[in-house]
Amino acid sequence: MSDQPPLFTAVDSLLAAVDDGTVLPVPAERVRLRETAGLTPAAVAQALGVRVASITAWEAGRAEPRGERLEAYRRLLEGLAHRYPTTSPPGPATPPAPPPPAKKAPSAPAADAMEPYASARSAGSARHRPSVPPMSSRRPAATKPRTLTDADPRFPHGPLAVLDGDGRAYGIGGIVLDCPAVTIPELVEWTLAESGLGAPKLHRYGKDADPLIVLTTAAVVKLGLPERLEGHEQRRSLRLPADHPVVKQVARAKWKLTQRGFGPWARIYRVAQGRERQCVQFAILSWDALDPRSWPGVADMEPADIARVLGAYAQRVVTPRGSTAVCGLELMTALRPPTRPARDEATGSWIPGHNPGSLGAAPVDPAPPEATPEHPVVVNSGWNGGFLNEEAYQWVRPVEQLGDEECMLPYAIGLDLNTAFLAAAARLVVGLSAPDHFHTPAFNPKIPGSWLVDLSHIDLDPRLPSPFTPDGTRPTGPAWYQTHTVAYAQELGHDIHPIEAYLRRESGAYLDPWHDRLRTAYLETLADLGVTRDLDDRAFLAAMERHQQADPALVAVLSAIKATVKGGIGKLRERPQGRHYHQGERWPALERPTWRPDIRAAVISRARVNMHRKLTNMANLTGRYPLAVLSDCVVYPSPGDSPLDVLPYTASGRPQPGAFRLGPAPGLAKPEGVQPMLWAVDLMEQGLNPARHIKGGDAVLDEGE
Repeated sequence: MSDQPPLFTAVDSLLAAVDDGTVLPVPAERVRLRETAGLTPAAVAQALGVRVASITAWEAGRAEPRGERLEAYRRLLEGLAHRYPTTSPPGPATPPAPPPPAKKAPSAPAADAMEPYASARSAGSARHRPSVPPMSSRRPAATKPRTLTDADPRFPHGPLAVLDGDGRAYGIGGIVLDCPAVTIPELVEWTLAESGLGAPKLHRYGKDADPLIVLTTAAVVKLGLPERLEGHEQRRSLRLPADHPVVKQVARAKWKLTQRGFGPWARIYRVAQGRERQCVQFAILSWDALDPRSWPGVADMEPADIARVLGAYAQRVVTPRGSTAVCGLELMTALRPPTRPARDEATGSWIPGHNPGSLGAAPVDPAPPEATPEHPVVVNSGWNGGFLNEEAYQWVRPVEQLGDEECMLPYAIGLDLNTAFLAAAARLVVGLSAPDHFHTPAFNPKIPGSWLVDLSHIDLDPRLPSPFTPDGTRPTGPAWYQTHTVAYAQELGHDIHPIEAYLRRESGAYLDPWHDRLRTAYLETLADLGVTRDLDDRAFLAAMERHQQADPALVAVLSAIKATVKGGIGKLRERPQGRHYHQGERWPALERPTWRPDIRAAVISRARVNMHRKLTNMANLTGRYPLAVLSDCVVYPSPGDSPLDVLPYTASGRPQPGAFRLGPAPGLAKPEGVQPMLWAVDLMEQGLNPARHIKGGDAVLDEGE
């Protein structure tokens, strides 16, 4: 038995390994040599007879080749090192100097100051994976999208991962993680303990985003889940039965499912201990988690590309946790949390208090005219006084109003306002408190609420839709209107004498941060597709013709952002779901503070008023009147096949203020489609709306899911 110390023995073994040539260069050097030589991981994998994933793992330092492949890989690296020597020997990077200690903020509540530590999962338990190129066979990855949030060391691998059937989890930026889990409970444990997934809160009083695991079809089968969910209920209601083996596995492991059960978007959690959250969100692709109307083509992409799409959306908008409508609503709460730490004067301890500017933590019942006919407020009170009818335009000009000159024009051109509801939400003051009832109040355009007013006496140009009704017809008597609609009647020079009103004493621009984040996400994604704000009108039109073919992944992100806007607004007045609902019963959506039909009405009212204002200015500047309007799309007769033939410009070539203008920003216009004028007239004679069909598809207001 040797008397040599164990440490010396270990060193001798290491030296022997070096002499035998079994120690490879560090992972960073392996990547440098391959990239310098212009070799792809696929080319190296083919030469060595392995999968691309093996090369990725070797270069990331997660695995090492063995036997004959070790010798072959070492021979390759030695040959490349001889051809492409480095100026300095590769080695571990010098660790950065530690940041200076943060200054203590004496006025910050103790509970808020401790949250980053209480909610953080152990950073040391997640193995770091260097970023590698996405493993997609379809197209090279584009530049990593810019993020709207700062990197958080607690979540080194981003907000989400897409799991395939071979134990690989694809994250953002080309990260690939090894996932050994073979059951759902094991996958939950791995996600929380090792994956390094998650996202920081968007507001100082908010919560960190739960990590999202997206399951491909192969992963679904491997984990013991059915490949498809089948049933006769609506797709949104489908879920695994309570006696399914996977549901039982989750229960035996002391995890819980939300009331939605194990469906296309499943959430598995344990009751929070203190402020620490233990929750994982799942999206199951083969169960139609990603609606193709909002996420076109994403479910059929390779896992790395799916991670790129969802990762870009998560960084620019919010980590997905349901349909885009759900995400739109969740983003409102994430940016305006209902509570903040407050000092209890009696005990001196910190308790949840109301966060000013938010909707609060408790739901508020609407005024009867703001509710839906099946709402308990309406049914229990016997209300029959009418309802708000603030909806988007669906108007077609009567054919008999068309002039001969208009009918002789060769084209009908559709103009679409970019994210019109998002533009309407900008700096929009809405009610934050419960409504109060008033009789014969004086109208005040600064107070949000619902007003019973008679606007039937207002006579406007019949070639334009009425700004007071969704179908564009003239009001026939007293009706309920949102503040912006009544204020527009006053702006047109008419006296307003409300009969009755439900008004809110507390108000604020609740949607401002929601608008700002989505606006930035929309403009950045368009810019990545080549549609930037510095383009002149001709260049803008050319860029819009090309942008759909620029990058399918970013096109899908753009589609999801637009669906988030419409779906989020629609979700503010979600109707009851399911065939077993009975009128007058409360439904789950009513328990949310964000069930606020009055806010939805305010956004749509403002969008419709904005549209009418532009229609009026267009008529005054050009003498042109629309053929039809549908939500944010308007169709005009035109002498040419370009929007440039319709829109007004000054003598110097600049767009006329007040009318429709081309551009990528929310509220500006883009081309929707062009058709022969005879085609449009034929649809109008049939009672159909040309604005719905001018692009070749439907364009309707999405009420959310």
